[in-house]
Amino acid sequence: QVQLVESGGGLVQAGGSLRLSCAASGRTFSSYSMGWFRQAPGKEREFVAAISRAGVRTDYADSVKGRFTISRDNAKNTVYLQMDELRPEDTAVYYCAGANQYYTYSDTDSYNSWGQGTQVTVSS
Repeated sequence: QVQLVESGGGLVQAGGSLRLSCAASGRTFSSYSMGWFRQAPGKEREFVAAISRAGVRTDYADSVKGRFTISRDNAKNTVYLQMDELRPEDTAVYYCAGANQYYTYSDTDSYNSWGQGTQVTVSS
C-alpha cells in the first residue's frame, strides 16, 4: 500500500481558504485514484472529493461543490485539496485516501490506503 501523509490543516475564519496536501510514497502513486474524506466529531466519515489516476475525472460531494478543488501532481506524488469559502460546518479531520483498484469514488470501503488525517477548524 502507498503511504500517505496529509498536511496543511489549521484554523481559519469562515470565508477563508486552506490548501491541504497529501504526499505519497513513490513508484505506485499514479496507479491510485485518490480521494479526500472528512470526519467531524460524532459523525461518520464522509466523502469530500476524488480524482482519477491521471487527474482527468474529479468528483465532489454536493456540500463542497463549487468551493473545493481537488488536483494531483503525479510527478510530485502529491494530491491537493484547495478549500475556498470555508464554513464552520467544514470543520473536521480531513483524510487522504488511495484506491488502486476499480472503485466507487465516494465509498470509504473502496480505498485501501489512508493518511493519518489533518485537522481543519473553521471559526464563525
